[in-house]
Amino acid sequence: MHRRTGDDRGKYRKQFSHLDAALYVCLRYGRMPERARTTRPLILVADDNADTREMYALYLNMVGYAIETAEDGHEAIVKARTLRPDLIVMDLQMPKLDGWSAIRELQNRAETAMIPILVLTGHDFKAFLKPAALAVGAASFLMKPCFPEQLAREVAARLVASRNRSASAL
Repeated sequence: MHRRTGDDRGKYRKQFSHLDAALYVCLRYGRMPERARTTRPLILVADDNADTREMYALYLNMVGYAIETAEDGHEAIVKARTLRPDLIVMDLQMPKLDGWSAIRELQNRAETAMIPILVLTGHDFKAFLKPAALAVGAASFLMKPCFPEQLAREVAARLVASRNRSASAL
């Protein structure tokens, strides 16, 4: 059995020194401070599984995004309408209102129709689900389990594509 010594404690403290005050506020209160939102893209993570939601939110925050979370499709719609995130990461199977219905609702509203939605789901029918999700209005599709790094790469790619689409529309 390994016993922790005084030297070990310093090592562990150094591992977590990268957590800044904004991340602490996010984890403690479930939202980012207003100042941080103005400088970083805002990502809304909607997933009914608390562990999954927190893991992806924490990682995306650590790589530079402001994060908001939602536990179901209804909460995702409400937050999307009020916060206008730059991108939404949406699970498909959630209570109250599933991801399919939430995507349709967001696509049918003028104020949220231009927000890219990245579907992140654990359903088994990838051959059917990916084309169906893209047809409903999702910008991208990933299957769980998904490494946080892969999600971050896809989020970055979708944000660039969204910015390019917005710039060409002007």
